[in-house]
Amino acid sequence: MDAILLAAIGVAAGAALQSATGFGFALVAAPLVFAAGEPAEAVGLMTLLAVVVNGLILLGERRRPRPLGRECAVLTAAAAPGTVAGIVVLRALDAVTLQIAVSVGVVATLLARRAAQDRHAPAWAGPLAGFASGALNTSTTTSGPPLLLYLTGRGIEPGRLRDTVIVVFLGLSALSAVALWATATTEAVPAARDVLLLVPLAVAGQLTGRPLFRRLAHGGGYERVLTAMLLVSVAVGLATAIA
Repeated sequence: MDAILLAAIGVAAGAALQSATGFGFALVAAPLVFAAGEPAEAVGLMTLLAVVVNGLILLGERRRPRPLGRECAVLTAAAAPGTVAGIVVLRALDAVTLQIAVSVGVVATLLARRAAQDRHAPAWAGPLAGFASGALNTSTTTSGPPLLLYLTGRGIEPGRLRDTVIVVFLGLSALSAVALWATATTEAVPAARDVLLLVPLAVAGQLTGRPLFRRLAHGGGYERVLTAMLLVSVAVGLATAIA
């Protein structure tokens, strides 16, 4: 199957997962988007798509968001220097290495979720998680693992955790865009064809995931759905990397 078609499937599925759980868009979509183009362009495209998906979650669901302001501020501020470090990594590694790194990031998220159960992250872990997320966002677009490890360790109620993560993701997207511009990474500008194809699919995926969020929140199954989607993204990402 053509790489851009696989990327389209990944974007739609990732947007639905992000809408349903608060995590997973980059983890599902990034390996396939990276396989369809150059690393820098993939980062720019994923940054744009993340703004679309997360903006719809936060502002398009006819509800009042309830993010934790302090957590959002700490994580986003700490991510700022991390985004610059991530661009250095982006420029230093080739496409295959970065694609494998994206898949490794997915595995790291699964391990982080396991490690965070029944543990409480100390407050000093926030700045470290923010910096790591910023670096991952501009190098592989998979900023979720450190955020997930830190926030789940804080014992936050699922609905508020989802909103907090979405706000941080939007902040990371803004920081990444500024960092790419400031470092003159012009190759990160996505092609118009890809934008026109993938943005509508991201919107459709987000709309599809809304009822799933309500169902998972009340009926359980959150962990099983997330784990299954992440494992699929690992398999596809590694397959495309070595093909």
